[in-house]
Amino acid sequence: MQNNFDKILIIRLSSLGDVLLTSPFVRGIKQKYPASNIDFLVRQEFSDTVKFNPNLNNIFTIERDKDYGGTISELKNKRYDLVIDLQNNFRSQLITVKLKTKIFRFNKPNIKKMLLVNFKWNLFNSVKEIPLRYAETLPGIKLDEKGLELFVPGEIKPQIESSVINIGFAPGSKHFSKMWPAGYFIELGNLLSEKGKRIILFGGKDDKVICAELEEKIKGAVNLCTDNDLLQTAADMKQCSMILCNDSGLMHTACAVDVPVIAIFGSTVKEFGFAPYNVDSLVIENNSLTCRPCSHIGRSDCPKKHFKCMLELTPGLVLESINKFQS
Repeated sequence: MQNNFDKILIIRLSSLGDVLLTSPFVRGIKQKYPASNIDFLVRQEFSDTVKFNPNLNNIFTIERDKDYGGTISELKNKRYDLVIDLQNNFRSQLITVKLKTKIFRFNKPNIKKMLLVNFKWNLFNSVKEIPLRYAETLPGIKLDEKGLELFVPGEIKPQIESSVINIGFAPGSKHFSKMWPAGYFIELGNLLSEKGKRIILFGGKDDKVICAELEEKIKGAVNLCTDNDLLQTAADMKQCSMILCNDSGLMHTACAVDVPVIAIFGSTVKEFGFAPYNVDSLVIENNSLTCRPCSHIGRSDCPKKHFKCMLELTPGLVLESINKFQS
């Protein structure tokens, strides 16, 4: 491989957590090739994840279900020396084939995931986080000891003060099987509120209903659910002593602003690589079940109809874990 590349393009189109997980790899490439111009292609709705990253020169975006021929033309005109496809799906391959340059693609462990989900054959030799797997895409890249990064402009100010102990709850997820029950969040929130903690609720457009319910039923809770304003959410998360969340994009957001995280895993497992990365954290999961994992991305229901992966992780158990974590 040549000693340097003048122009590098990284492609990771979606989703929130997956794009945030690229930041250590981006940093590693910049450390390896400091003179290179590094550009990033991402879907428009996730562009804030990389928009202010000082290791990147240009951010290109495409929109879901819209023609992106113009963007491809721009990319072709850049004449990249190297393209790194971390998405590695049909759409990203369609883009990269038109750029006609050296391409490295992320090797997704799809077969291993399928065997673990469907047959419970665990062929993962270890729990290796996604940033480490991304780094294997390009030979010679070594990651430092830092975690994820999300750069928030100084003009975005937090809406809450840190003079009280704020504990963030991010109760949402795209999939039912990855969501700790709302009633459990409510019970735990009131237990913490009785101990003088203030509960701060985080979420995006899809989390409005559950955050409104928790705001109504947790004494003193502050609802900071937004219309997917990632940077404001990140600024507010920094005011929290810890974030309690599901296996979700907001879990990685909290990690990216270096806030301690307690993550509750239901249908998914750490072997898939999406555990909190290089941050003070704890994953709570039900390891007594033989039916986990039932999906690598989440499901709309429990295939066994008992949902023990979440229901057996009671508020009392989680509170005990929080107390040990903070001690």
